[in-house]
Amino acid sequence: MDSQNLSAQAPTASRDEAKNHPSRGTSAGVVHENAPHSTHFTVVGNHLAQHEELSLTAIGLATHIQSLPAGSPVDIRSLARRFPEGTTRIAAALRELEAHGYLRRTRQRTAAGHVVTRTVSCNRPLGRTGGGNTRRPQPEPEPPPRRRGTQEPPQRRREVQAPPQHRREAQEPAPRRREAQEPAPRRREPRRPAALPAVPQPAYATPDQVQTAIGILSGLRRTDTRLLISATDAEHLAPGVVTWLERDVPPEAVHRALTTALPTEPLHRPASLLAHRLNAGLPPLPPFRPRTPAVVHPMQNCDSCDHGHRAPEPGLCRGCQST
Repeated sequence: MDSQNLSAQAPTASRDEAKNHPSRGTSAGVVHENAPHSTHFTVVGNHLAQHEELSLTAIGLATHIQSLPAGSPVDIRSLARRFPEGTTRIAAALRELEAHGYLRRTRQRTAAGHVVTRTVSCNRPLGRTGGGNTRRPQPEPEPPPRRRGTQEPPQRRREVQAPPQHRREAQEPAPRRREAQEPAPRRREPRRPAALPAVPQPAYATPDQVQTAIGILSGLRRTDTRLLISATDAEHLAPGVVTWLERDVPPEAVHRALTTALPTEPLHRPASLLAHRLNAGLPPLPPFRPRTPAVVHPMQNCDSCDHGHRAPEPGLCRGCQST
């Protein structure tokens, strides 16, 4: 019986297995197991999937919207019924996508006089390429010092045999060379203002209600000059005011709720305060009141003038009763 050779080397791993598993000595990262798709797939660029400023909710919501067929509803309520994030997080994610050019929302008036929101999804905004992160490449490490007795690499020999003019440049003081190699200071981008909080959305907003809501918001500055807001902020807050009007709240009560007990310190962004009050003080729905049908009395002939009139019982008409 043959003896087992313990000094034999283990068989080498196949090329496919080595490619699917991380090598030893490195941190274990993600391993992709990709299968080709022939149907039911959506192409998403790395500029969206690896965006450095968008939140994870915004990236996932943009991917879902790009996978929908044309004409699908993508309003806040429809997305909130589909996902568990809620209307507040979905509205904030839509504003992120709109700020970075992945979404365009415009209000248009139909032939019937209704105001609707048109949403356009862009799979590649202007100024975006197909790549992902745009970080600068890390500088290559310097080569280790050459040991005594070893041969210099070809590149080092070429540098030694350079023309005299290159040798004079190489003999310049070291501080001057370091100053020339220092990168230019990075320009800081202006800080974008934070997005406004979401406001309640009405069930159906008529043009008259929207115009009344804009009038209420533009009239707040007459009570307090600190409540002066822009036209963009008024357009964002108008649906919240319409929601109050739908719940049988008169315009005077809405104005009083937004201007009563204001803080004494300066208001840096009054639109955020108004959005908070529209959410926190939203009144409940009014009780259901069924309409009572109108009572129609039968026709009766007057006992005095014989004219016809409506009354529950026969008798005199109103003219004969007054004489």
